[in-house]
Amino acid sequence: MDQSKAGYISIVGAPNVGKSTLLNWLVGERLAIVTHKPQTTRNKILGVRTENQAQMIFLDTPGIHRTAKAKLNQRMVKRAVEAINEADLILLVTDASKPFQPDEEYTISVLEQTKRPIILIINKIDLVSKDSLLPIIDEYNKRLNPVEVFPISALRGENMEELVPKIIHYLPPNPHYYPDDTLTDRPTRFIVAEIIREKVIQLTKQELPYSTAVKIESFKENTPNGIIRISATIFVERDSQKGILIGKGGAMLKRIGQMAREDLEHYLGAKVFLELWVKVSQDWPDNERSLDEFGY
Repeated sequence: MDQSKAGYISIVGAPNVGKSTLLNWLVGERLAIVTHKPQTTRNKILGVRTENQAQMIFLDTPGIHRTAKAKLNQRMVKRAVEAINEADLILLVTDASKPFQPDEEYTISVLEQTKRPIILIINKIDLVSKDSLLPIIDEYNKRLNPVEVFPISALRGENMEELVPKIIHYLPPNPHYYPDDTLTDRPTRFIVAEIIREKVIQLTKQELPYSTAVKIESFKENTPNGIIRISATIFVERDSQKGILIGKGGAMLKRIGQMAREDLEHYLGAKVFLELWVKVSQDWPDNERSLDEFGY
């Protein structure tokens, strides 16, 4: 490849179809948190992969869903739609193991308005038979006419290497937008807060994961013993949630802290001292000021 190519690629789809797993695999680094619960991703996360003359700038987006009532959810969907309009190419991810969902119908209706090329990614093919893929392909071909269809398993990396050259093929000729060693434009504090929030989601049940936000209060790297000292606050909506998150004798918060610290040490490549606090911010997902404060 003689000509330099670069472009923005939006990864879109309904909640919980594997968009963040796909992003992490494509950039070769864990930038987006991954859980089994829908609507884990709240912000647009940029990840960069540079291969020789081609630079792929991926935008992982929150799941597009029509029932976005709280202000937080409305902002999430707005960011996903904005990413479609910013993109040179769209990777539309769908879950082969689930029946067609109303949120997917809504996603299609949004994408019908764009003229950007679309690659249809049918994820989780390890969970279904090959015959079951044909009706999915037919449905999307009728509505969106994607330029490519790729059945994959993002979790297992199946068919993923074949996807990268196809993405590069549809990139426009451009100089690289970022230095070749760039992985993301997100600051370290953002990734740290997301790793902590991931542990809250993994360890708590019911509505609590959707009622929490994490704010990094302090991040000190250059300590005499080389330990990175992090202080963070986990915000919840109600006092009852605060009790659940702390747990009996502080057991739940301690477990969250231990799991987060292990992942943070791997990500940051250094020993970490992590201090966690829990505070109540009443009904914060519907409060514009709180959403701004928490970076949403």
